[in-house]
Amino acid sequence: MFIKIILCLALGYLFGCFSTGYVIGKINKVDIRQYGSGNPGTTNALRTLGAKAGAITLLGDMLKAFIPTLMVRFIIFPDVSNIQILVLYTGLGVVLGHNYPFWLSFKGGKGIAATGGAMVAFDPRIIPVGLVVFAGSVAITKYVSVGSLLVAILFPIWMLVFYPGNLHMLIISLVFMALAFIKHRSNIKRLINGTENKLGQKINIKDKK
Repeated sequence: MFIKIILCLALGYLFGCFSTGYVIGKINKVDIRQYGSGNPGTTNALRTLGAKAGAITLLGDMLKAFIPTLMVRFIIFPDVSNIQILVLYTGLGVVLGHNYPFWLSFKGGKGIAATGGAMVAFDPRIIPVGLVVFAGSVAITKYVSVGSLLVAILFPIWMLVFYPGNLHMLIISLVFMALAFIKHRSNIKRLINGTENKLGQKINIKDKK
């Protein structure tokens, strides 16, 4: 089982290293890391390059979680009884690759879209709840970071409710949540100080971060 877990983490990491926002930025002749938050993720792509780029980045970052988890579930380990554990580790690898891509000097995004993709690939029933939590919190607060952190918190809660007694799954979901909070440290500080950017604020690409 240990070897399978390592293989799933490695596969997920390789897929996660594909930085959709960075690639979209380069297509538009912009290094997205040089503007706004400096983060090659969905929110910065939206603020820096517009709605279309933001949507493509979101879709790409979610797909890179779907693809390897589907490969693990149906192609690589189709007959493993505890496949859900391997799916979780694959998704975790994706988030690690997204957050710390080796080819971008380990400076990647904040992993929320990738986490969302991993959550959906693990259990599609979470889709309506996750959408309500994210969209509702962002609509109320106007802070994408608040919605992102609440979605991360939702994962271990989901495990406790629908997979009670499975400590292994709960621990992995807590790692997902911890990674989200680690990557959102600066956002949390700005939220506390009242200086966090609200949804709709745009970045002038002439202005350096």
